[in-house]
Amino acid sequence: MFPQAGLSDKMSYSDMKNSCRVTLFFSLLVVLLFFSVILSVCSGNVSIPFHKILRILGGAGAENTNLTLQEINIITKIRLPRVIMAMILGGSLSLSGFLLQTYFQNPIAGPFVLGISSGAKMTVALTTIFIFGSGRAASSLWYVASAFIGALISTSFILLVARKVNHIGSLLVAGIMTGYITSAVTDFFITFAEDAQIANLHNWSKGSFAGFDLSDCAVCSVIVFLSLAAVLLLVKPIGAYQLGETYARTMGVNTKVFRPVLILLSSILSATVTAFAGPVSFVGIAVPFLTRQIFSSSKPAIIVPASFLTGAVFCVLCDLIARSVFAPMEMSISTVTSVFGAPVVIFMIIKRRNSR
Repeated sequence: MFPQAGLSDKMSYSDMKNSCRVTLFFSLLVVLLFFSVILSVCSGNVSIPFHKILRILGGAGAENTNLTLQEINIITKIRLPRVIMAMILGGSLSLSGFLLQTYFQNPIAGPFVLGISSGAKMTVALTTIFIFGSGRAASSLWYVASAFIGALISTSFILLVARKVNHIGSLLVAGIMTGYITSAVTDFFITFAEDAQIANLHNWSKGSFAGFDLSDCAVCSVIVFLSLAAVLLLVKPIGAYQLGETYARTMGVNTKVFRPVLILLSSILSATVTAFAGPVSFVGIAVPFLTRQIFSSSKPAIIVPASFLTGAVFCVLCDLIARSVFAPMEMSISTVTSVFGAPVVIFMIIKRRNSR
């Protein structure tokens, strides 16, 4: 009786310790996100005092205040939408990578490496050139839909390859080749674009969270948070699937439906990022890995919201670096995410190899 009671107390203490650890890291992520957002909103070529920024964010107008219309426009039309998009799209890309890694059961899978982002880029470019080439205005949903189609095309090809090969190296090579093919198709059709379209597509293809307004933020938020809610509803099936497809079936998971749902959600998330911000590299691989290392867990109930928060913090800070280091010039967001994300991926591959 007594040994069992002692073991129970020990397990209870261990569970409580893990719970405190998870709570602590979630709290730190929220605090870090808060301060990174504040720092990003306060940073820019035009210096605006912090107390004025707080008043603008509180809804104060230029009437009967010492606020200028220029200061209000800088915060509400430039900096704030940019920070919001960096948060939402960063979390979206990280979550998309987590879903792909769950599907392929390999931490190296990601929307950029597997060519999914390049496929989305291709269809967005084709939509811009041939459907809206005459100067007609296009809503954000058109670009999200076209990016989703491109993401599904690339994903379908990767799934066909995955049925033929069992080696992850071959699958990654197929993904890289898919990216090259879709990029070549994109470059070919860009030759038929107008000069203004070529300039816009060139800037967009580098990746950036700039140039959006609050209506774009609203559309993006609805798509991403509905997808996030769907993923949160699937945390139990995801947890079972992580232990193997056979085990998931024994636990009552309908894998024939579950697997396509994972791909659809991942494609929606990555397509939304590509449609708004262009291809952003390494976030979908590096951030889920870092999240698992920080929390020392692979439980979807923890990793799904944690990956989203970590991706949001990561992209807000990367965007701040991209526009601050060489101000007033800006680097592309993919340049910064590659600098910080690529070493993480290299470390992950070395660690994975040494653990065998």
